[in-house]
Amino acid sequence: MNRSIIVFLLLFCLPLTALPQADSKETLNIHTSPVKYDSIIASWKANSLVESAEQFLEDEYIILDTSRYMQAVSTVSDTICRARLRTIPSPIHLPYNDIVRKHIVAYTTTHKSITRRMLTYGKYYFPMIEQELDKNGLPLELKIVPVIESALNPTAVSRRGAVGLWQFMLQTGRQYGLEVNSMVDNRCDPILATEAACKYLKDLYDIYHDWTLVLASYNYGPGNVNRAIQRAGGDAKTFWDIYPYLPRETRDYIPAFIALTYLYYYHWDYGVAAYESPLPLAADTVMVNAKLNLNRVSDSIGIPIELIRLMNPQYKTDEIPAMTKSYPLVLPQEEISRYIACEKGLIAASSVQTSNSLSDTHEVSIPDPIIHRVKKGETLGGIAKKYHVSVEKLKQWNGLRSSMIRIGQSLKIVR
Repeated sequence: MNRSIIVFLLLFCLPLTALPQADSKETLNIHTSPVKYDSIIASWKANSLVESAEQFLEDEYIILDTSRYMQAVSTVSDTICRARLRTIPSPIHLPYNDIVRKHIVAYTTTHKSITRRMLTYGKYYFPMIEQELDKNGLPLELKIVPVIESALNPTAVSRRGAVGLWQFMLQTGRQYGLEVNSMVDNRCDPILATEAACKYLKDLYDIYHDWTLVLASYNYGPGNVNRAIQRAGGDAKTFWDIYPYLPRETRDYIPAFIALTYLYYYHWDYGVAAYESPLPLAADTVMVNAKLNLNRVSDSIGIPIELIRLMNPQYKTDEIPAMTKSYPLVLPQEEISRYIACEKGLIAASSVQTSNSLSDTHEVSIPDPIIHRVKKGETLGGIAKKYHVSVEKLKQWNGLRSSMIRIGQSLKIVR
């Protein structure tokens, strides 16, 4: 199909309500009305649809119309960008060069949707990430790392099997204390995964004492970075010294980090704005001490299950398996009191559901009894011996008060 036709269909077949509000500066204000929550979720799904179409268009855009790309390049002032990067207070070296410039252009044109996701979901995730970074004495600018790793998607899965905001592999996640089993994957828990990432980043910094090498190691692995340092020679001390010895993905990693850090502060100058976030700006956590079904929580407090899943992405099966220890449940702050009011009933209902499920699963089918017709000369003791049961059982199964039986009488033997 002709690419121009594809562009036309993607642009004009989308509903008008789904178009991104590029110039809107509204902040999210969630009310207790279920209709409001449904509206937010619907808006989020619509924006996701636009984002997918927009990404397709933007990936193809240099082929379709290079004028947009060239126009964007002309708007990036080297002098202004260099000066602005110098004003960002950070222990991480944020230089400006042609490579960084290309990434700034990319994140305002062909990959603008990633910048939008950063601005949209960063309203929710960045405060909690910054809190953990600050607690560990790490540069707050490291909050950009999960943007590059997962586009701030807590359930993102890479082709190699890395999971979560910070893209932990299974064994590395467990090494840094993240629980992963059939019901829970704490690589998807924004707070716990950030705590683990902070430990890992501190370990890497203890090796290199340079944040650009730490970032390269986070992407490429410390063993590979060490080999790149050896190939570069003994004077190599920063990412830029080993740049020629790194694969393309890692060569792009630090320039992408610098570009997104820059655009976090100056995105308005490039016409990039956030969507309305499906996540509330004010959230709170309660600890759950018994098994709890999230669908029942949704029904009881009147918020969509999609929102509960978005706020609790670590639970794989819509159940919190708090049978031997407590687990967190994150909800919009204004819904916490409503949850507490019905918590006992919710836990009791989940417990009954579990018991019923176990009963159904482990229900033992009882075979039909054997019918024995008494023949001449048989006694109750002889019949019991024949079927390897006791006389008392035979009496119980057949309602007999004595051992007297008659020819032709039917006796039940239950196996």
